[in-house]
Amino acid sequence: MSEKTPESVTYQGGCHCGSVRFQVVVDKHQATDCNCSICQKKGFLHLIVSRDKFTLLQGEDKIATYKFNTQVAQHKFCSVCGIHSFYIPRSHPDCIDVNLRCLDGDVMSQFTIVPFDGRNWEASVHQLQE
Repeated sequence: MSEKTPESVTYQGGCHCGSVRFQVVVDKHQATDCNCSICQKKGFLHLIVSRDKFTLLQGEDKIATYKFNTQVAQHKFCSVCGIHSFYIPRSHPDCIDVNLRCLDGDVMSQFTIVPFDGRNWEASVHQLQE
């Protein structure tokens, strides 16, 4: 399907081993592809949503957190399989940033992917929108 989905849609997703599962309500089918050092290595495609649109269904006890640099972003990952399904981003600390690649099924075609220059984060952060 080449047409993008305009309405709110509820998706489920999780880590590779299934220990961590979540649900997210998406109003805007747009994700960001950041080229910063950590996102590039993880292959993270950013889907930033307000916290009320995100529900952790299982695995709270399996989630570990990695922080670096400013210590603001909380990079969450499954302590069993190591997959980074979501995190609390530095740019939007009151939101949840879901890895589009961790949603169930073949849903990427429903989203527009927008590049973001995370290597120059300070100069580019104003381009990010919730």
